[in-house]
Amino acid sequence: MSSFERLDAGPVADTVARLESRIAARFPDRGLLAVVGELGVLTADVAEGSSAIRVRLRWVRLASRLAAVVVLVATVTIFGLALRDAVRIGPERTFEWVPLIESAINDLVFAGLALWFLYALPQRLERGHLLDLLHRLRSLAHIVDMHQLTKDPERLRPDFVKTDTMVKVDLDRGEMERYLDYCSEMLSLIGKVAALCAEESRDSLVLTTVSDLETLTTGMSRKIWQKISLLPSEGARPVAD
Repeated sequence: MSSFERLDAGPVADTVARLESRIAARFPDRGLLAVVGELGVLTADVAEGSSAIRVRLRWVRLASRLAAVVVLVATVTIFGLALRDAVRIGPERTFEWVPLIESAINDLVFAGLALWFLYALPQRLERGHLLDLLHRLRSLAHIVDMHQLTKDPERLRPDFVKTDTMVKVDLDRGEMERYLDYCSEMLSLIGKVAALCAEESRDSLVLTTVSDLETLTTGMSRKIWQKISLLPSEGARPVAD
């Protein structure tokens, strides 16, 4: 398979690691560093979990298929023997066949449910694992959004009026631009890690959740770039709190 047909976890993890080192160099004492560290952990979980879950699902799929074959063979055998005995020594009057037919239908329904459960078991296990990872990624995206929330470019303007309830932001113009850019990059990488989950599944719920998460991070990133575009010219300093 061509390397351009599949998103690999290795380059994504390397990009997250580089972003973490860049944030550590500029903002070593800020909470954003811990957030990108958590993103690195999640990326590793997706990469390592993908290999582990593929092996586990292979065994679960084999076991479920074998169990399904056993249920199917047992159902066919039992119904074959029951039908033979019913034809040989069954009820003589027609209405006496009604409870037998009803019981046979109930047994067939239960056997069908058992076969469906066994067939869908691997997919449900895979779906649960991936949805848990996607939930953690969604929570991380909101945490990144909280970190950029108070980074208001308006406070760098010379005519900005401070209030007593202002959150202290000790960043100059260049630092705020870099901080917001790091938040945007992190949101983009969260979307890429979510896309790694889609590489491991064709489940409609997983794919929909990945798409929703990518839409969420794109919207958050767009909001950040609107802030960056509103930053004043170089040399501006934040209003003292």
